[in-house]
Amino acid sequence: MAKPKLATCALAGCFGCHMSFLDIDERIVELIDLVDLDVSPLDDKKTFDGMVDVGIVEGACADERHVKVLREFRAQCRILVAVGACAINGGIPSLRNLAGLEACLKTAYMDGPTVEGGGLIPNDPELPLLLDKVYPVQEFVQIDHFLPGCPPSAETIWAALKALLTGTQPQLPYSLFKYE
Repeated sequence: MAKPKLATCALAGCFGCHMSFLDIDERIVELIDLVDLDVSPLDDKKTFDGMVDVGIVEGACADERHVKVLREFRAQCRILVAVGACAINGGIPSLRNLAGLEACLKTAYMDGPTVEGGGLIPNDPELPLLLDKVYPVQEFVQIDHFLPGCPPSAETIWAALKALLTGTQPQLPYSLFKYE
């Protein structure tokens, strides 16, 4: 019987949730026995072989590319898990929502404290178009499970993954969730 397939992706965030995922330490050997890893920044695989059983998404949607990647990712995942504060509520990237996109760009590129002599806001067609604000992932796709935290602990990620990959619903005690 074929092993279940797992995929991960990272959007706007710090990659801390993937680092927490890697903090499962020696259980990574058990994970390798349990799943086949498909698309993920962990293996730098960029195209799906087919549907995957469980997908993990971290990070928020801050630009058009994030939305496109997220929608394509969702289409390939039977179960999609939003991991971390950025995916669930926008996290740190959503702080730009407080000032607005135009003010952030102006500060960053034209008259911020590190800009000498005024600059230009980049307008290259190669750059993804920024969204009006930073959005949590459930604004664009259906999410099946949420793992809160910044980042969620390795134990939380491991417990949820092991349950989902063995066909059971995660039963996570509140003590596994952390908010630092």
